[in-house]
Amino acid sequence: MPGIRSAANDVDVDLGALFSSLARRWPRILFAALIITAIAFAFAWLATPKYKGETRILIETRESVFTQPDPASNANSPVLDEEGVISQVQVVSSTEVLKKVARQFDLASRDEFNDSAEIGPVGRLLVLAGLKSDPSEIPAEERVLQAMRDKLQVYRVEKSRVIVVDFSSADPKLAAAVPNAIAETYIAVQKDAKLESNSNATSWLAPEIKDLTTRVKDAEAKVADYRAHSDLFLSDNNSALITQQLSQMSTELSRVRADRAAAEAKALSVKAALAGGGSLDALPDVLSSGLIQRLREQQVQLKANIDQLSTTLLPNHPRIKALRSQLAGLGRQIRVETEKVLSGLNTEADTAKLREQQLLGDLNKAKAESSRAGQQEVELRALQREATAQRDLLQSYLTRYREASSRRDRDYLPVDARIFSRATVPAIPYFPKRIPIVVAAFIASLLIMAVVTLLQELFSGRAMRPARGAGFGPVEEVAMPNGPSRKDDPAFAPIAIPSADVEPVAIAGLAGVSIERAAEKLIAGGASRAIFVSPEGDEAAAASVMVAREVADAGLRVLLLDLTSSGAASTPMLESNSYPGVTNLLAAEAQFTDVIHIDLYSDCHVMPVGTADPERAMRAVDRLPIILNSLTTAYDVVVVECGPAEATSIRRLVSDGAEVLVSVIEPDDPNVGEMAAALEANGYGELMLVTPAGHLPPHPPVPDRSAA
Repeated sequence: MPGIRSAANDVDVDLGALFSSLARRWPRILFAALIITAIAFAFAWLATPKYKGETRILIETRESVFTQPDPASNANSPVLDEEGVISQVQVVSSTEVLKKVARQFDLASRDEFNDSAEIGPVGRLLVLAGLKSDPSEIPAEERVLQAMRDKLQVYRVEKSRVIVVDFSSADPKLAAAVPNAIAETYIAVQKDAKLESNSNATSWLAPEIKDLTTRVKDAEAKVADYRAHSDLFLSDNNSALITQQLSQMSTELSRVRADRAAAEAKALSVKAALAGGGSLDALPDVLSSGLIQRLREQQVQLKANIDQLSTTLLPNHPRIKALRSQLAGLGRQIRVETEKVLSGLNTEADTAKLREQQLLGDLNKAKAESSRAGQQEVELRALQREATAQRDLLQSYLTRYREASSRRDRDYLPVDARIFSRATVPAIPYFPKRIPIVVAAFIASLLIMAVVTLLQELFSGRAMRPARGAGFGPVEEVAMPNGPSRKDDPAFAPIAIPSADVEPVAIAGLAGVSIERAAEKLIAGGASRAIFVSPEGDEAAAASVMVAREVADAGLRVLLLDLTSSGAASTPMLESNSYPGVTNLLAAEAQFTDVIHIDLYSDCHVMPVGTADPERAMRAVDRLPIILNSLTTAYDVVVVECGPAEATSIRRLVSDGAEVLVSVIEPDDPNVGEMAAALEANGYGELMLVTPAGHLPPHPPVPDRSAA
């Protein structure tokens, strides 16, 4: 497709131009800020001052350690965790408390709390429209409570057991009195609740104690009666007597068995000594006999006498024989006595054995008796446990009843809360803070107006500039309307860009395409822009209008942009040339919706030259590629009529998908040859020459087509 590429699609924000708009428009910004500040000052000055009072309540245990029923127990301590404190916040702001305070200060008679009598026209309209309820239909007490809740704020200080009561009012004395009264009423309500709970406890305990007394007596009587009928007696250690006897018998049996075993062992040792002829001196039972000891002493004395006489007398001496005869007699006596000891040990063992047998019989009888007593003892203990439980419960109830009665009689019911900071009459209102309000309004209005100004500048496109490297060529040859022509007015003088002289090219005999053929080529080639150059002047601009209408009749969305100096292209399409157009858009005097109009004779849209100051519009000529990009996005084809523009001046109008067309009435006109040669020299090859076949009549006008 004929055409060349352009970098006109890339744009940047010109920060210098953007923020310079603040300097240009500072009077408007300051004026708007002063107006808003004045309104804020008037509001702050005329607003009714509000005063706030604050009372603080501490939730804590007020019970003394000396009056607690059981100081070591925490069973009666109140719940002081986070949930408990938050629950107390709800109690402080409850309807019961607020009603008492409202009646105490007669708040219903104050206009601040009862505004049903004064309702303005706006309020009446809202009531009639159903957007607001009629205050007169709400009971006076509910209106007062609602007003109190609007002015009241009760909250818990974070990570503490402190409750803050804030109240605001136009009356400073009332602002201090109401939170104090709310705190006092809350404590009174808590005390009444404790008194009621205490009274309910005594009322419930009295019949319970009476009933328990009867049950304790019955239980203790059952224990005594069962013990008497069962012959179940207790010993000193509070156990059954038969059980204690059984224990004693077992101990005695063990002792008797040990004695019998010891006696039998001794008898066996003595018997073995006698039978074996061994020494009897090593037997403890023999040595323990007094007679044997005396015989042993005599035996020792005789041996000593014999040894003494043997030194002087012979062994057969009668005296020595007599002494030896006596010594033998003593030995026989000792043996006889030893046999008696053995007989005594045998007797002792037999006696122990008989005692053991007797104890075994008694023990078996005691076991049977103990088994029967154990069953009876189980039943007895069950009765005792029942009696003990009833007795302990009775004692507990009696203690609680006496305590509750004593507290009720002495009126000692400490509440687990206290007021540690009372509200004082405020001297300075908390609302309105005139200086902060005025300063904040002034600063905020300045910021808002500055942001609005920057946004207007940004959206208008004046703060946009081509991106670095875009390389737009000059467009000074694109004439602006409503002023001198570009050749006569110095404001439109071309920028001095050196260019080679272009020799006229003879194109006589070169056949141009018709309007219909040009439209078909644009549609078939998918062109997004059609740049028309009319070297023969305004008369040749009719070709762009006809092509735009043909493309629009084919069903495409088409817009014709008139960049001629006289508006020759858009004037036949509109009722007059006084419509805002591209110059108004460049000068930021209008938006896109204001400068796009509808052709009177087709579905084509038109953007005329406009009515803005051409010199002012030329200052923002760099925005023209941005405008064209926006139009190309919104329309299928954008037809641009440039009039007799120079070849170098249309460079920034050309982009991808653009076709350059030359409107020709007389192909032999020298201006046509010069323009064709200049376009070819600047890279616009394969030009499409559009030759209108005479002036075609316009389509019939379509009613109600005046603006987009």
